[in-house]
Amino acid sequence: MELGMNALHDFGIQSTRYLQVNYQDSQDWFILVSVLADLRNAFYVLFPICFHLWEAVGVRLLWVAVIGDWLNLVFKWILFGQRPYWWVRDTDYYSNTSVPLIKQFPVTCETGPGSPSGHAMGTAGVYYVMVTSILSIFRGKEKPTYRFRCLSVVLWLAFWAVQLSVCLSRVYLAAHFPHQVVAGVLSGIAVAETFHHVRGIYNASLGKYLLVTGFLFGFAVGFYLLLRALDVDLLWTLEKAKRWCERPEWVHIDTTPFASLLKNLGTLLGLGLALHSGMYRQGCRGRLRGRLPFRLACIGASLVLLHLFDTLKPPAQVELVFYVLSFFKSAAVPLASVSLIPYCLAQLLGRPHGKAL
Repeated sequence: MELGMNALHDFGIQSTRYLQVNYQDSQDWFILVSVLADLRNAFYVLFPICFHLWEAVGVRLLWVAVIGDWLNLVFKWILFGQRPYWWVRDTDYYSNTSVPLIKQFPVTCETGPGSPSGHAMGTAGVYYVMVTSILSIFRGKEKPTYRFRCLSVVLWLAFWAVQLSVCLSRVYLAAHFPHQVVAGVLSGIAVAETFHHVRGIYNASLGKYLLVTGFLFGFAVGFYLLLRALDVDLLWTLEKAKRWCERPEWVHIDTTPFASLLKNLGTLLGLGLALHSGMYRQGCRGRLRGRLPFRLACIGASLVLLHLFDTLKPPAQVELVFYVLSFFKSAAVPLASVSLIPYCLAQLLGRPHGKAL
C-alpha cells in the first residue's frame, strides 16, 4: 500500500515539476485561478448575484458550498492526504536519488490534509449548480431546441475548462497531487447533483437551520474527539506545514480545518436567520421584489459592501478568538446580502421619489 502511494505521489511531484518548468510564464495565471477558486468567492460574489437573480439557485448554491466543504473536512480527516510541498521534503522515497526541486508560492502552504482538494470540490459543486440551473431555466417544458443544445454544449465546455484550470493550478502550486484534485471534482459534482433532488432546503424553517448547523458542528467535534481518543493526531499537518513551508508568513491559520468548519457553519446559520427576518420580508418579499432595477441594485450594493467587509481580517494571535470572530463574520455575509441591503434599498426606493422603479 505504501509503495503504491509513494509511486502515486512521485507521479504527482513529477507533474508539478513539469508544469513549473515548462509553464513558468503562466505562474501569475495559476495563482490567480487558485485565488478565484477559493470558496470565499462563492460566498462573497456568486451567492449575492445568484440569490437576487434566482433566489432558489442562490439558496441551493450556498447549501452545496457549505455541505460540500463540510464533507471535504471529514474526508480529509479520514484519508490523511499528503501535500506535495511537504511530502517531497519529508519522504525518504528519494533517499537514493536527488530530490526534485519544487517551488512554493504564497498560496501553497495550506495547513490541512490534502485529499480531496477543497478548491476543486468547491468549484465543481458551485459551478455545477450554476450550469444546471441555467439550463433548467432555458429548457422549458417542450422538446429541447437547437439553440438550447448549443447553449448546453457551451456551458458544459466552460464548466470543464474551469475545472481543468483549477486542477492544473493546484498541481502547479504544489498544493495538491493530481489524484486529489480529480477526487475533489467528482465529489463536488456528487454533492451538487444530490442537492438537485433535495427540495426541503427552499422552505426550511429557522429551527431546521439551527438543527443542521448544530448537527454539523457536533458531528465534526465528536468525530475529532473520537479520533483523538484513538491517539490519532488530526493536527499533524499543521506541524508539517510550519516545518516545510519556505516562509513562515505563508502558513495561514485560516486554512486550518476548524477555521473552515466555523466559517461554513456561520454562513449557513446566517442564511437561515436572514431568510426568516422581518427585513427580508420587507425587502426581498416586498412590492419591489419583481423589478429588475431593484434586484440589480441589491447585487451591486452587496458586492461593494461584502468586498469592504472581506478586507476586515480577524486577529489571528489567539486561535479561539480567531475562530469565534470568523464564525460571526461569515454569518454576517448572508445577513447583509439577503436581508439588510434589500431592506435598506426597499426603504430608500419605496419613497415617493423612487416610484419610477
